Amino acid sequence: MAGRPSCDESYCPPNPIEPESVEKTLRVQVNGEGRELRDRTTLSDLVAELSLAPARIAVELNHQVVRRDKWSETILFEDDRIEIVHFVGGGL
Repeated sequence: MAGRPSCDESYCPPNPIEPESVEKTLRVQVNGEGRELRDRTTLSDLVAELSLAPARIAVELNHQVVRRDKWSETILFEDDRIEIVHFVGGGL
């Protein structure tokens, strides 16, 4: 192809990655184990991802118990520490 310039660093800039196409993630601790989650994950999202029955657990976020009715509006952030406790039935 005569007359067409070759593509080198000075002519063709690198193809930038669109910010919208990169899924942001964050690292949290769940019951002491590191876990990577999507940015803007809520406690409800986490409970669903872990396939847990909401009625049978309690959730603590950074040493504060979070009421079940607040899970869907509680967004997780980098380095949050989540403790999930399962209720176990039983008795005599």
